[in-house]
Amino acid sequence: MSAVKDKKDIKGDFITIFRENRDRIDSGSAPLMNRFRGEALEHFRQLGLPSDKSEDYRYARIESLFDKDLAHSFSVNKVSFNILDIFNCDIPDLDTNLILLVNGKYYNPKKPLIELEGGIIAGSMAEAAAKMPDLVGKYYNSMAGESDDGLVAMNTAFSQDGVFIYMPEGAVLKKPLQVVNIMIHETDLMAQHRSLIIAEENSSAKLVVCDHTLSASSFLTNSVTEIHAAAGANFSLSKIQNEHNGSAQISHTFIKQKKESSVFTNTISLHGGFIRNNISARLDEEGCENNALGLYLTDKKQYIDNFVRIDHAMPGCQSNQLFKGVLDDQASGSFNGIILVRENAQKTNAYQANNNILLTDDARINSRPQLEIYADDVKCSHGSTVGQLDDNALFYMRSRGIPEREARLMMMYAFAYEVIGRIDVKPLRKRIDDLVNKRLRGELSRCNNCAMNCG
Repeated sequence: MSAVKDKKDIKGDFITIFRENRDRIDSGSAPLMNRFRGEALEHFRQLGLPSDKSEDYRYARIESLFDKDLAHSFSVNKVSFNILDIFNCDIPDLDTNLILLVNGKYYNPKKPLIELEGGIIAGSMAEAAAKMPDLVGKYYNSMAGESDDGLVAMNTAFSQDGVFIYMPEGAVLKKPLQVVNIMIHETDLMAQHRSLIIAEENSSAKLVVCDHTLSASSFLTNSVTEIHAAAGANFSLSKIQNEHNGSAQISHTFIKQKKESSVFTNTISLHGGFIRNNISARLDEEGCENNALGLYLTDKKQYIDNFVRIDHAMPGCQSNQLFKGVLDDQASGSFNGIILVRENAQKTNAYQANNNILLTDDARINSRPQLEIYADDVKCSHGSTVGQLDDNALFYMRSRGIPEREARLMMMYAFAYEVIGRIDVKPLRKRIDDLVNKRLRGELSRCNNCAMNCG
């Protein structure tokens, strides 16, 4: 085998892995999910891995991530210790309903599905697909199946489990759900998990997702989440990415909203060698609101890539994209933001901003905010800034007796707080506030909650 494989070879390797392990993949999942695998594999065969020739992946070099000797976890997780003894949430006031994923699989065989207040059901994706095929079948792969991203097709072919959340009509979850994704393995590992969130009419819930690594191996995650928000539903997703820098994560989030629904996403990226976040939202009926926010703090040779597409398909909807980044050392990244306003989507309000601070001459960011408007009665704006800290403001603060280092930290923190302040789970906001402060000071390790020293 050559040291460097081309894109076609990598695709062929994954097709071979799938065919050789098809029985193991099927037996570890649910019949409903298995029915999509053959078509998804053919779709992946046609599409392959995204390359830098694609406009959507122009700045992301992903081929090398898949050109590694990665193990695949097709069987039940065998963990030789109690995860809860090693990992615990260090947010004392964060009272949540906790769900664990270990290497992409639900980690609680005694309670694969739990029922919460208001009849809300949460737990294993595979279990839900097996026990509630009629409900899951209405939504599963309905958005992801339309994607022309080969990585989404790969996930549909390979994924066995993930998180399922069902919120029946009128249900209100007072205590947030928290999903902790843990990657741990003695060798390099790839995981592909699949999640489905169904919010029926006038339901409401908040979800917190935390990504962590608990061993020093290299990890690659390719995940897909589909969120369906019915009329009047209100759903909030806060995501904290804090894996070690030997990890790579590619996430795909698909959102479809019905009349007067509201979906809020806030992605805080603290650590991770390679991070690609894809968010695609379709505002499918009148009066929808979508807010997509993100904050990334990178250093060393980290790479962060956010791709956000908001599709205004109907009149009277509003959306807001706000992504901010602070890049240090030789860190790099990109932001691609697209607002599409279709011809009949009059009275649209849509805003987009990407602001970046580069702390060194070696740090770099590529920013491409885009508007595609086919209606004439709209209010839309987009903008991007890339620069360094304001020398005049820094001079003013130093003239008031503030040391230069503290002045710089205060300015960076003020820059980041516009995103932090929008986290709608108060104890989480307070803790993220502290984590960001430590991250800017260089005091936060790559895995803040891990008691293991991975190196």
